[in-house]
Amino acid sequence: MSARDISVLASVILIVAMLVIPFPPWLLSVLIIINISLALLVLLTSMNMNEPLQFSIFPSLLLLLTLFRLGLNVSTTRSILSNGEAGGVVETFGTFVVGGNVLVGLVVFAILIVIQFVVITKGSERVSEVAARFTLDAMPGKQMSIDADLNAGMISEHDARERREKVGKEADFYGAMDGASKFVKGDAIAGIIIVIINLIFGIIIGMMQNGLPIGEAATKYSLLTVGDGIVSQIPALLISTATGIVVTRAASEGNLGQDIMKQLFAYPAMLYVAAFTIFMLGIATPINDILTIPIAAALGVGGFMLARTPKAGGEDLMELEEEQETDEMKSPESVVNLLNVDPIEFEFGYGLIPLADANQGGDLLDRIVMIRRQLAIELGLVIPVVRIRDNIQLQPNEYRLKIKGNEMARGELLLDHYLAMSPGVEDESIEGIDTIEPSFGLPAKWIGEDMKEQAEIFGYTVVDPPSVVSTHITEIIKNNAHELLGRQETKQLIDHIQETYPILVEEVTPNPLSVGEVQKVLAKLLKENISIRNLPIIFETLADFAKMSSDTELLAEYVRQSLARQITNQHVQEGSSLKVLTLSGRVEKMVADAIQQTEHGNFLALDPNDSQKLLEAIASHIEQLSLMEESAVILCSPAVRMYIRQLTERYFPQVPILSYNELESNIEVQSLGVVNVE
Repeated sequence: MSARDISVLASVILIVAMLVIPFPPWLLSVLIIINISLALLVLLTSMNMNEPLQFSIFPSLLLLLTLFRLGLNVSTTRSILSNGEAGGVVETFGTFVVGGNVLVGLVVFAILIVIQFVVITKGSERVSEVAARFTLDAMPGKQMSIDADLNAGMISEHDARERREKVGKEADFYGAMDGASKFVKGDAIAGIIIVIINLIFGIIIGMMQNGLPIGEAATKYSLLTVGDGIVSQIPALLISTATGIVVTRAASEGNLGQDIMKQLFAYPAMLYVAAFTIFMLGIATPINDILTIPIAAALGVGGFMLARTPKAGGEDLMELEEEQETDEMKSPESVVNLLNVDPIEFEFGYGLIPLADANQGGDLLDRIVMIRRQLAIELGLVIPVVRIRDNIQLQPNEYRLKIKGNEMARGELLLDHYLAMSPGVEDESIEGIDTIEPSFGLPAKWIGEDMKEQAEIFGYTVVDPPSVVSTHITEIIKNNAHELLGRQETKQLIDHIQETYPILVEEVTPNPLSVGEVQKVLAKLLKENISIRNLPIIFETLADFAKMSSDTELLAEYVRQSLARQITNQHVQEGSSLKVLTLSGRVEKMVADAIQQTEHGNFLALDPNDSQKLLEAIASHIEQLSLMEESAVILCSPAVRMYIRQLTERYFPQVPILSYNELESNIEVQSLGVVNVE
């Protein structure tokens, strides 16, 4: 047990001792000054916190301080009634503060009671009650919001866990504050009762036991009673105010002793303020300086030591940190954490830091958010959070994008330039640094600000560096979206559709298809740039055909045919025809005859010479179409479509392979060539 724990336990034992053991008047004066100091420190701490959880031990601390104040009341009452004195502080408050006038003192005491009991305590109690009720009522909604953000990929599992813990702590805190506010209310009532007891029994004891005249007894005990009441109500008023501040603005993981020392003394500068206040209290009033100056000095030294610890307490902190790091390195969790791989990482050299630094005008983070939203709409896939970091191993203006730890793209940016892409005809007056546009591999130039307007006049497409890199990121993620869809992500999509189509999901998974098999079908669609946003149609198709076959290749073909309208709109502009390359009957028969059927599925076993001839014929036609500025789309029969795709995806990954069943019947198809082999 640490010294901090022992000090808190000793304080609690002292409170109990005050209730049963008579204390000398000088010790009571010291404890009263400490009581005022603690109340002032609590008030200042509550004013400097940003959220209630930063002072989560306040309900327990409030109980202890209330008990400490009541223990002081009991001790001072015993001293007043037994000895006719209660220390210099009480006497000073009874004579100096109220000017020695009992009536004035009673009026001041009554005003303090009204302020505390009627205004602050009543308001704090109501706010605590309402805050506790609304916090508990809002818990299900907050939990659902966290789950929604987690499913949407906006936060990680670690962030979600922390937010859930925070929601639970807030509910505990406001529930505790609802009960703790009753302590303050009871304390105010007890203060009134104690004053009445001191007045009545003080006069009786003064007359009957001490033989004082009634006037002298009334004057003496009234002044002491009023002084005792005011000296206890001032810190009570400060605590009540702190209570109101805390509840208008919850639990902790540490024990009470650790939390008090950590949170109550979290602001060393406030100790200086409290020390100065106590010091001036001794200077400006008849309170004995011997009492106030040591306490003020202790507060000042404590503040200095706390403020000095993070900076110059270096050796202890460094030893502690090294010890913690050693323990962490020895723990198996530290090794396991090294195995984590971020789904998407964007790294850049130090010269590109302004691109991501909002303070320097960088908006890359906002662009990443928009990219994730855009791809969610286009592909129907929740893109994981992109981890952005600088990397000194890269060149200053270089960046790279990694997916699951593997580098997928690399590029270079000149922040003080613009990327100008030619309209097809180069203009010699446009001077710049020759480069290649990273997203589509087009020739381009980096030009200065002075050339931007001229380049736009000559028809160049001029793009700023943030747009260049965001477009590059978008294309790379889009082309590799199938790698980002794992079983866990698929389960999230299934859970999402199950909220609105529970019966449909029950017919598909877990029987006859597992989550892994559904993931394979969706990944095959994404690999060919087919959006999986329309999950109801996809699951309807899987529900119809999964009972007949569990071959994910074949199921993906059925799904593609069900998405015919979507695929058609993806490749055909409204009011235009679809220009395609078709396969000759000889080619389709050659491919169909080479299909091998096995118990593990079908695959294409085409002769290498025939494969080479077919690929060369396709490449020749694609080259001719590029000269005509036409995009290539290959159209074939449904029976051979996926095998043609398997054959061409390594060499022509961007060329769509469509079947006749994947086109709407009202679409006009225009053949630009027929692929044939000799």
